[in-house]
Amino acid sequence: MERGDPLVIVGGGLAGALAALALAEARPDLPLLLLESGATFGGNHVWSFFDGDIDQQGMALIQALRPCRWPRHEVRFPRRKRTLRFGYNSIHSTELDALVRSVLRAEQYRAEANVVSLSVDGVTLVGGEKIAARGVIDARGPRGAMPGLDLAWQKFVGVELYAPGHGLTTPVIMDATVDQIDGYRFLYGLPFSADRLLVEDTYYSDAPQLDVAAIGGRARKYADAEGWLGLAVREETGVLPILLDGEPDIFWPADDPIPRLGIAGGFFHPTTGYSLPLAVGNALALSRLKDFSTAALAGWTRARFAAQWRAGRFYRALNRMLFRAAKPNERVRVFEHFYRLPEAVIARFYAGELSLADKARILTGKPPVPLGPALKAIAG
Repeated sequence: MERGDPLVIVGGGLAGALAALALAEARPDLPLLLLESGATFGGNHVWSFFDGDIDQQGMALIQALRPCRWPRHEVRFPRRKRTLRFGYNSIHSTELDALVRSVLRAEQYRAEANVVSLSVDGVTLVGGEKIAARGVIDARGPRGAMPGLDLAWQKFVGVELYAPGHGLTTPVIMDATVDQIDGYRFLYGLPFSADRLLVEDTYYSDAPQLDVAAIGGRARKYADAEGWLGLAVREETGVLPILLDGEPDIFWPADDPIPRLGIAGGFFHPTTGYSLPLAVGNALALSRLKDFSTAALAGWTRARFAAQWRAGRFYRALNRMLFRAAKPNERVRVFEHFYRLPEAVIARFYAGELSLADKARILTGKPPVPLGPALKAIAG
């Protein structure tokens, strides 16, 4: 390692790009290189979060991404319909790509740079090019199985429509009045403007396989039924991990020499699979470090994962109840039951800030699933 060698972040998705942006702002003296295998940073996604998920400093980091914010949102279930009066926000990946290219200097990022191997002191690209590094961070997405983790999945196909006069003003983040297929199913509608909206067909499923054509067709059929008639201008897909249980030391061995960020590092909400709030928090914390050697970063990122694993114990228990105690087509009752709670408890649930009283409140009342299987699932 030479004094002028950069910190190399491999993976220009959400976690890697936010880390690079935070470092560029806080540590302009630090040599930096962000590598992305695709043509654009962030891929083809919309990332969403609730107001309480990100603190004031985090909002300052992502404000340049021009999040679309709605002051309230709606949920619909067979026996409950509710408007919640706390904000919901979404960011297009096109904004992340544009921000990376405008904030980072030309020598600080490379798209279409396929990395074939990582080591503690550098990376090797397809074609044999080697880049020496003072530190290396693996921020690539999951590549196949995530050994050591017991997972279920939230998977979806989203269709963005150009639909003038669609009439939707408040986002519907869960419409579970639809047929229940392949687990807990709901539709999702985000009105980005008066003529543009995103419709997603989403499933909490035991398996990650995604029939894009069939599910995309259901999303368009739902939009038609709602009167959201228009031209499809973009399609996106996603398969997000939902954490049930696991062995963290198998997933991330103590002697693993490479630091990780993003979903491949286990940095996602255990129940929703959303990763943006944790990506923001990790990026800001990274920018405050002094030692950017690979060894120091490996210990630091693994310690953050371990802390998150400990904090997620209650969520993993609830997830086991959802997937192991409820029949697939009856999982909707679990979410319907959850949305009886006060708004503040729901907001803290998504923000990962539940108090002991909140946890007790969530578990009170008539269980939405049989008590025996529920207790067995929660106990693991």
